[in-house]
Amino acid sequence: MKDMTFIPSENPGAFERHLIRRADNPLFGDRQTDINSDSLMEAQKKDHDILQQFMLDFRDVMTRAVSFKPNEDSDVILEVKDKLDKLYAASVSVADDQTRVQESIRKLLDVIMQSVRQGAGNDAHALQELDQEEAARKAHFAFLESKLVADILDPDSPIENDDLIPTLLSADKDDLALACQLFDEEQLKYLLSEGEALLNKLEADGHDEHDLQTAAENFVFMEGYLQFLQQQQQQQNN
Repeated sequence: MKDMTFIPSENPGAFERHLIRRADNPLFGDRQTDINSDSLMEAQKKDHDILQQFMLDFRDVMTRAVSFKPNEDSDVILEVKDKLDKLYAASVSVADDQTRVQESIRKLLDVIMQSVRQGAGNDAHALQELDQEEAARKAHFAFLESKLVADILDPDSPIENDDLIPTLLSADKDDLALACQLFDEEQLKYLLSEGEALLNKLEADGHDEHDLQTAAENFVFMEGYLQFLQQQQQQQNN
């Protein structure tokens, strides 16, 4: 049987993306790897399995939504709405271009929210809460435009705990700016402490400053974001 050659995907999933992050990257230490047909095949197989399950879940939710009765029980509607929110987050992390799926989810959520609003009638408090929920959802969906954020938030993320700091120090600036918002002040202090120790170790091991330039710049950015959080906290306390 002829060996198959695997090439990087145009729209990789979370496992392939993380393989690419770790490739020839000294920040990952023992988790550093190289990209070859075997490693790509393994990552793409995991992403394919996740994608298949995602599409099954998506079709199941869509089928439930289109079969709503005219006076469907509110608990059923809210359950579907919750699943759609989770599916949208998953759609950012899975493989392939999910633009149409995301559009379908947003449209269906709009329909469901209209139905929930009708159920709220003239209840001003309930309508205000719905407005706040919709604003929070739009902000969250915008936040999820970063695949790094989606990968970190994914409960089945390939980013292991020991990989988090190397991942952040390797990230593009736009992704890092969003990812930093996932952490509170104490968490950022911990990440910076571990990040500083990692950079010092790599420098002591003889890694060239040029090779660590992105990591050093990201470290400074994270320090700046921590200072921003601390200033915000001080203003709130005054």
